Amino acid sequence: METAAFELTAPPHWRALDFLSDLHLQATEPATLAAFERYLQHTSADGIFILGDLFEVWVGDDAAEPGSFEAHCGDLLREASSRRAVFFIRGNRDFLIGSRFLNACGAQDLPDPTVLSFGGQRWLLSHGDALCLDDTEYQRFRAQVRSAAWQEAFLTRALLERQAMGRAMREASTARQNEMAEYADVDTEAAKACLIAADATTMIHGHTHRPAEHALGTDDQGRPLRRVVLSDWHFDDAKPRADVLQLNAEGLRRLSLAEMGTTPPTTPAHMLPPGSC
Repeated sequence: METAAFELTAPPHWRALDFLSDLHLQATEPATLAAFERYLQHTSADGIFILGDLFEVWVGDDAAEPGSFEAHCGDLLREASSRRAVFFIRGNRDFLIGSRFLNACGAQDLPDPTVLSFGGQRWLLSHGDALCLDDTEYQRFRAQVRSAAWQEAFLTRALLERQAMGRAMREASTARQNEMAEYADVDTEAAKACLIAADATTMIHGHTHRPAEHALGTDDQGRPLRRVVLSDWHFDDAKPRADVLQLNAEGLRRLSLAEMGTTPPTTPAHMLPPGSC
């Protein structure tokens, strides 16, 4: 990950912000899409920050052709962005989302990482995959597919060919994860270095599907550092899961969708004041 982070300052009238990631939207999981639609309709946040992997796979903005699943998702985002600010950081599954799709949705493109200034504090936002340094095979793959040359060559292929390639890459990724004894996590020292470089004390990220809070020691000013991990979303099996991190003047709190009035009750919300989870 680059240590120089983009800077975003929240407007003074904003009172609450939502952070979510790893919805992995796909046509074969309609319940997750329905939960996302209900969330967009019910959240009271002034800004929504989607920190990557909104889609299970993205093979180019031309996939959002009229009548497609991708176009329907774009319609939901466009309606939401007409009422509140929507921001997007690319993930490892949807890194090919381009300005054409984001502009059509009214979503604002954010680099990874981004520093958000809100409530007198600086919050470091990232998808998180670039910090999973122990997964050297993935990091090699990431460097390849994030290069301009690879993306240009891929995007010149026919849409049907890209869709087939996307399915193959997704299946290979799933098979590899199933074979791994333990899924790689964010490197502690790398995360701490990113926070110090950004003059921030809290990192918010997704990717690992391990919602939790991790203490990272202190910076040279003695301030406690931490990273807070977002949940993935999955409503199409017997154990649905999803939550949203909401930030307001009182700090961070982890909300289940049930507590936001979008799903039947599951687990209660709990507060995440600075330094605890």
